[in-house]
Amino acid sequence: MGINQDNNKKDPLAWEEIKTEHIIEDEWIDFRKSTYRFPDGRVFEPYYSYSRRDYVVIVATDTDGNYICVRQFRQGIRKVTTEFPAGGIEREGGKEYKSSDSEDAEDALDAAKRELKEETGHESDEWEFLLKIPSNATISDNYAYLFAAKNCRKVSGQSLDETEYLNDQKYSAKEIEEMIESGEFAQAIHILSWYLSRKDQK
Repeated sequence: MGINQDNNKKDPLAWEEIKTEHIIEDEWIDFRKSTYRFPDGRVFEPYYSYSRRDYVVIVATDTDGNYICVRQFRQGIRKVTTEFPAGGIEREGGKEYKSSDSEDAEDALDAAKRELKEETGHESDEWEFLLKIPSNATISDNYAYLFAAKNCRKVSGQSLDETEYLNDQKYSAKEIEEMIESGEFAQAIHILSWYLSRKDQK
């Protein structure tokens, strides 16, 4: 903790974690209560953070240029939202939330291809990696891998997990913009993916 990875020297703004309690630690999440020492030496507690698995987000368009989205219930805001296909990066056994740099982690692009097909029944031969970014750098250590997939074609029906209840639907670019502005397109990382995918079209 507290190490600047670029130059391997301690950053004077870094906090030092001096004690950690794992409140919940199972295959899905590691929810922690930590004690930190501030740069000025003062000690602060509790600070809550968690680990969950990394995931992918796919901005997918079909051969007509329509955007392939999904609608599903999101427990945090207790609403059905419209968003891009997305899902967790799988790993072999054990916990779901170890670093995706581990050898047992599914490749991010493979995960993106799998999630697109499972959630929408589409495949693409034209993939672009957009960005790897912390999902929520304030309280979580997992990352989102953002992709664009063009000229997607329908090859099958959905193949959903037992806890997934979602419908796929297509929208124009104008409709996506309108949903973002109205707040209906409510996932921040998905909105970032949208703008990154369209940066060359402005």
